[in-house]
Amino acid sequence: MALSAGPIAHWQCGRHRFALDRVLVMGVLNVTPDSFSDGGRHADVLAALDHARQMVEEGADIIDVGGESTRPGAPAVDAEEELARVLPVLRALRDLPVAVSIDTSEPRVMRAALDLGVAIINDVRALRRPGALEAACAGADCGVVLMHMAGEPATMQREPHYGDVLREVGDWLAQRRDAVRAAGIAAERIALDPGFGFGKTQLHNRQLLAGLARLQDLGQPLLVGLSRKSTLGELTGRPVTQRLAASLAAALVAARNGARIVRVHDVGATRDALAVWQACEAAAPPAPDGP
Repeated sequence: MALSAGPIAHWQCGRHRFALDRVLVMGVLNVTPDSFSDGGRHADVLAALDHARQMVEEGADIIDVGGESTRPGAPAVDAEEELARVLPVLRALRDLPVAVSIDTSEPRVMRAALDLGVAIINDVRALRRPGALEAACAGADCGVVLMHMAGEPATMQREPHYGDVLREVGDWLAQRRDAVRAAGIAAERIALDPGFGFGKTQLHNRQLLAGLARLQDLGQPLLVGLSRKSTLGELTGRPVTQRLAASLAAALVAARNGARIVRVHDVGATRDALAVWQACEAAAPPAPDGP
């Protein structure tokens, strides 16, 4: 794993500059008809705006808007359809007091979103599509999230295999970090996402979460998205509508192991859980000296 010169203290996302001394909460706003958790619920612009405002009231730092489902087996969406889904919503969100992120791999969507003031490009394909890196470079200091994914959504869960999932995911993320930096995107703009559920078995997901601290050596803030995912359903036996407790537990484990951003559906509950954990961490007595 290619190491960094050291962890950065802030994540620069356009006009937003996030201190990384606490865990940031990114609220999920899917405007798709087929997302695994809330497909269709917020596809209407007014419904999307109402939900975004609710998440802001509950303490979201970032609202992440997505117009293409990337659940396992999801079909591809063409750029015109994705633009039709997200642009009206992004226009409606322009006056929000928090940062807005666009969850996309499509360069045309990136450019249009940046023109509307979006602060972050969150790309499950890590800016690998032709033109995506150039679109991100053209964005005035926008933040970028580079995620690891083995394969494509339609095929990524077909017997994924790793010799050492932490080392291989870390090496891949380091290569993408270095490529993006070489293209001119400053280190303080880059966050990394190990891609839970994207070409990983349940065991791989558990190993990544347990060993997440190793990925801190990459020097970039780590984003973790485990909210309501099927790996939590496999562990608990709960359907997607009953995974709040598991999602909160996963967010706290991720935070304890080094995540600086958690991408979640249940903003208020996550914010409360993090507040308790962070208060206890701050109050912990120093370790005793010597035996």
